[in-house]
Amino acid sequence: MIYLVEDDESIRELVVYTLKSQGMEAKGFERPSQFWKELDKEIPSLILLDVMLPEEDGISILKKLRTRPDTRKLPIIMLTAKGSEYDVVMGLDSGADDYIPKPFRMMELISRIKAALRRAEDKGAEEYRLENLYVSPMKHVVMVDQEPVSLTLKEYEMLCLLLKNSGMVLSRTQLLNQIWGYEFDGESRTVDVHIRTLRQKLGSAGDLIETVRGVGYKIGK
Repeated sequence: MIYLVEDDESIRELVVYTLKSQGMEAKGFERPSQFWKELDKEIPSLILLDVMLPEEDGISILKKLRTRPDTRKLPIIMLTAKGSEYDVVMGLDSGADDYIPKPFRMMELISRIKAALRRAEDKGAEEYRLENLYVSPMKHVVMVDQEPVSLTLKEYEMLCLLLKNSGMVLSRTQLLNQIWGYEFDGESRTVDVHIRTLRQKLGSAGDLIETVRGVGYKIGK
């Protein structure tokens, strides 16, 4: 379940409709008071939160959510017309997982939601160990031969997805859809490029990622 707190009716209805069309359960709330009442009944998987709201602003709601034990680690994405660097920093410093300024494209929103849900799920895994490779989603740490490795977000998410499905072959289409969050309309070589740079950065552990000709990639036996 995804909750959206947004006082603009047209945006609220469009976002809820789009989420449902993508197979997600969603509820929209015009006022924070309605949201708080529903939150006492059911904790969602993710919250989309506008900043400029009647009754109470989104930053205030965000700070309250981060103090509650049952919502402290919940993925929260801010949706707002305020797009200045100061507002972005304030939202992220207050505990937001992501920040999307209006106007936004619906497919981008879906992509960011799926990415946030995936990161939250990955954090549930304590750690992965495979030969000389160590990955801790909880700490967001990647190490090879006990030395830290710096990866881009996409490279990191791809590595975690491969490790999570250790021993299974993931096709380029599966990797595109799960890492980029929606049907990617570019070339599937995007996956190949990211795999190549990921292998390079992993150094001696790069060979752990196997190419299955004509299918895709896997890690582990």
